[in-house]
Amino acid sequence: MAIKAINIGSTLSDKLLSAGINSIDELESVGSEDAFIRIRTIDSSACLNMLYALEGAIRDIRWHDLDISKKNELKDFFNTLK
Repeated sequence: MAIKAINIGSTLSDKLLSAGINSIDELESVGSEDAFIRIRTIDSSACLNMLYALEGAIRDIRWHDLDISKKNELKDFFNTLK
């Protein structure tokens, strides 16, 4: 069963399901950063835009519309994972 939410297409939905996140409610509970870490363990190519997409899905907005301070916070988090 696919996860239906803004910013989440079939590929990201499949990655979330593979990471054990089965609904948008679960994504909201886990949070974008922990969800991204789970995805990163199964897909080392997971990128910053994917992290933005997860946060946007939680907020029910296009990831492009995240405010700059949130994007910077997520970028800093992403850079710690390298």
